[in-house]
Amino acid sequence: MTQPDPKTVVIIQARMASSRLPGKVLKDLGGQPVLAWAVERCRMAKSVQQVIVATTTDPADDPVANLCAERGWNCFRGSQFDVLDRFYQAALAFGAGVIVRVTADCPLIDPSVIDAVVAEFHRTGADFAANRLPPPWHRTWPIGLDTEVCAFAGLERAWREAAEKHEREHVMPYFYDTPGRFKVAILEHDPDYGFHRWTLDTPEDLELLRALALRLGSRLDASWLDVLALFEREPELAQINARVQHKTGADVDARMK
Repeated sequence: MTQPDPKTVVIIQARMASSRLPGKVLKDLGGQPVLAWAVERCRMAKSVQQVIVATTTDPADDPVANLCAERGWNCFRGSQFDVLDRFYQAALAFGAGVIVRVTADCPLIDPSVIDAVVAEFHRTGADFAANRLPPPWHRTWPIGLDTEVCAFAGLERAWREAAEKHEREHVMPYFYDTPGRFKVAILEHDPDYGFHRWTLDTPEDLELLRALALRLGSRLDASWLDVLALFEREPELAQINARVQHKTGADVDARMK
């Protein structure tokens, strides 16, 4: 008798605290909160059975939990700074067999990209698959389409063994920061579009995303190729947030103990 496929769950990391743009996940983007773009677009992925918003138990994140309740979205509340623990507990609570990590500051996350990374995870038999690793590694997909995939067993091992602050805050570094510890698969894109920045971390990023949403008619089903076409028609759009410096995988919140 064949075993059923493991339940694939997207866990979207979301909280109100942000050093460069506080409250960014609930900022208005084309008439919807930024978080709504991330949730609804993740729900369009064919490889996914469930989408969960993982926020914190801090009262400051009550608005995130309240929005989830209003919209009927699955929500889990956990550790504020130990995000690896938050992900593990959320995966455990919802019976996830395969976990897809997405962050709420990626409102243009694309369901077809999620499906492609999940497919690469299964095709290669990897412990961890992604379409990018953080700096200093090179990326070939636009910043803002970031998708990471692992099995629950791997997440549980990382949760048990990871001890460094950046490993706890950024969830997945334990899979790839020591070569040979896990089998890692990276889905590359040719041509290289890694110079595009479509994520939300600063006021300049929000200005760009609002300009894009306006041109897309606030369509939640617009593909990443539709976004790319806008830059090809209006290359000056890229100048809006061109000076923003992207964070590295080693950056940690100064409040983390």
